[in-house]
Amino acid sequence: MPRSLSDVIAWSKTHQGKKLIRYTLSSVITTAISFTTIVIVYGFHLITGIITATLFGNVVAVAPSYYLSRAWAWGKRGRSHWLKEVLPYWAMSFAGIAFSVLGATFVKHVVHEHHVDHLMSTLLVALMNLASFAVFWVLKVLLFNKIFHTNRLGDLEEHLRQEEEKQGASEPA
Repeated sequence: MPRSLSDVIAWSKTHQGKKLIRYTLSSVITTAISFTTIVIVYGFHLITGIITATLFGNVVAVAPSYYLSRAWAWGKRGRSHWLKEVLPYWAMSFAGIAFSVLGATFVKHVVHEHHVDHLMSTLLVALMNLASFAVFWVLKVLLFNKIFHTNRLGDLEEHLRQEEEKQGASEPA
């Protein structure tokens, strides 16, 4: 556990720190895509069903989520491996979507039971989706780190190279 801000800053410059920060930012981006899509399609009555709007908003966000996670956070390039990367990612994503749909089902019940107006129901649907994403985030970090594992020796060599460059730059000429 970091003891000071300087520890956090130092950690953020490590390979693992950079990777987690990039994954977090890619999650923020794709959560914003899902959230915005749900607010637009449900809020403007383009899709009138709470569950359908939730499903649609989450499915829209899956493809950008995969590519941001794979390329930016984990640094993988080239063709995706179908069995080791694509299927596990989509399976985990659809598990998260299923959890979001359960949340949407609860919101649908609350909205109908309490006769909530459309503006408030839109807010409830979007916030429940956001909460569902938060629940799966940590699990996905752990799983995707295994799926998109990179060459640990190569990662270590890259980290050491960067540290040597920093040391060389800080030494007086």
